[in-house]
Amino acid sequence: MDFLLTKEQKYIQKAAKEFALGEMASVGREFDLNETYPEDIVKKARGLDLIGLFIPEKFGGPGLGYLEQAMVMEEFWKIDPGISQQLCSLTFGAEEFLLFGTDAQGKKFLEPIFTGDAVMGFAITEPDAGSDTLSAATTAVKEGNEWVINGSKVMIGNGTRGTFMLVFCQTDPDAVRSRRHSIFIVETNRPGYKAEAMHGKMGLRCSDTAAIYLTNVRVPEENLLGKRGNGFHQLMAFFDRSRAYVSAHGVGLAQGALDMAVKHVRERKQFGKPIGSFQGVQFKIADMAVKIELARNIMYKAAWLLDNGTPDTHVTAMAKMYASRIAVEVVDEALQLHGGYGYFDDYDIERFYRAAKVLEIYEGAKEIEKMIIGRTIIGR
Repeated sequence: MDFLLTKEQKYIQKAAKEFALGEMASVGREFDLNETYPEDIVKKARGLDLIGLFIPEKFGGPGLGYLEQAMVMEEFWKIDPGISQQLCSLTFGAEEFLLFGTDAQGKKFLEPIFTGDAVMGFAITEPDAGSDTLSAATTAVKEGNEWVINGSKVMIGNGTRGTFMLVFCQTDPDAVRSRRHSIFIVETNRPGYKAEAMHGKMGLRCSDTAAIYLTNVRVPEENLLGKRGNGFHQLMAFFDRSRAYVSAHGVGLAQGALDMAVKHVRERKQFGKPIGSFQGVQFKIADMAVKIELARNIMYKAAWLLDNGTPDTHVTAMAKMYASRIAVEVVDEALQLHGGYGYFDDYDIERFYRAAKVLEIYEGAKEIEKMIIGRTIIGR
């Protein structure tokens, strides 16, 4: 692996940084407090090719890689986690089209994300099926050339904003457990689709999260994405990719928190001098910086392996678990260095602190990542 970025990657990184500073920095706090959906920022990000960077040009995307996607997400999350989460979620699940869909499906559903106003989401989680995805009870029953879908999903990104969702459904209840589910494309304007926004999140409050109710929703056979009964394996292949750039969320949040802490300790004076001059504070900053650099390196490795056609579940799980953990640890230490000021919402570190915890929960809880790593090393 070459640790030197190409000129194109440096340009993309710079563009993402400038976009985040110009569009997010001044409104992040307000949007978070008011749960404001960042409509205009979403439109601008589309126009600048700063979403779905791994999606090929034939489907309307920028045609770059997972490393570029991770780099952009890191720059975004340094400035505002909530708006950044919404921008990332616009193409959440697109990997299913790239890995298992047909060209016709990719052109029909992915192209409008870049050329129009389409927004997608991936409806996986249910009230009784979180980490145990194989417990998903939403059903899809074949009737002629259609599938009839019934069930409910919770905590789904873009549930109220999406124009279509991928829905993880049980199609073969009598099959072995890993072969019971399939994935369907469901346009949200179909009769029987209902979504209700879920308010009161601790963090990432301007991103759309919803409960979804599907009542006799009918979709044609061509809306089956991939193979019938292969849904679980398709889902795991998606996580092997998405977790690589979701680890960049943790790296970016941690770096943003460190940047705030450094600024504060340089300016804040106690006992007649900046607190950054105290050895104890310098040790804390050093520990934070080391954690971030290690997380960034394994995140880059996971993304690089994907772009070179050698995805590694083990490495991707490590990247997601470690980046999420250090985000929680670094932002906690950064707020501590702010003292009492950091506890008030007119300081950005407070918002980052609230946002960090979900990184250890979504896209695979930290316990799931540990199970993957442990089983890989020890064997089942």
